Amino acid sequence: MTPISKQQVLDAFHFRAATRAYDPARKISEEDFNYILELGRLSPSSVGSEPWKFVVVQNPALRQALKPVSWGMATQVDDASHLVVFLAKKNARYDSAFLGDVLARRGLEGEQAEQARAKYKEFQEKHMQILDSERTLFDWASKQTYIALGNMMTGAALIGIDSCPIEGFNYAEVNSILAQAGVFDPQEWGVSVMATFGYRAKDIKPKSRKSLEEVVVWVK
Repeated sequence: MTPISKQQVLDAFHFRAATRAYDPARKISEEDFNYILELGRLSPSSVGSEPWKFVVVQNPALRQALKPVSWGMATQVDDASHLVVFLAKKNARYDSAFLGDVLARRGLEGEQAEQARAKYKEFQEKHMQILDSERTLFDWASKQTYIALGNMMTGAALIGIDSCPIEGFNYAEVNSILAQAGVFDPQEWGVSVMATFGYRAKDIKPKSRKSLEEVVVWVK
């Protein structure tokens, strides 16, 4: 692997900004967007669970249906090149068929698989305490989607593509619209977060951030 410089990475981080206005005349190429999706696919997740799906909503009618209940992207949905809805897996318990598939992908069978399930049970039940309700288990899965989201936005910035994470929407309405459109099974999946991608229509002022001294604590 040929490494890129630290300055190139920092430049990409400074370039990346929440883009509220996209140039409707500029579209991301299929090759470039497949690269962005691959960054999501290759992202790490807790116990290698990959509890996500990336739904790319390019259908104009479906975008318009989402617009009234998605105030966080009301100024973007018409002009963004791509809209991605991140789904999180529901009920990804240690003893689910879903986690069984995870173990199979890792080549674990028989006793090895059972040992792994026992470890996952302890992790979910005692350490994370996420088996108390469907909501806490879903929230755990949703956390993993944000790792993929961050990697996709950063990777996009590295090649000059803009993005904006979207949490400003009515979750119940967005879930209902997409489920009724047959996009996913609401018994198995739920909307975690969304993001738009494209090319900014105008310059964005430099971002404001706390100093390193304010956010870093060294324990020596």
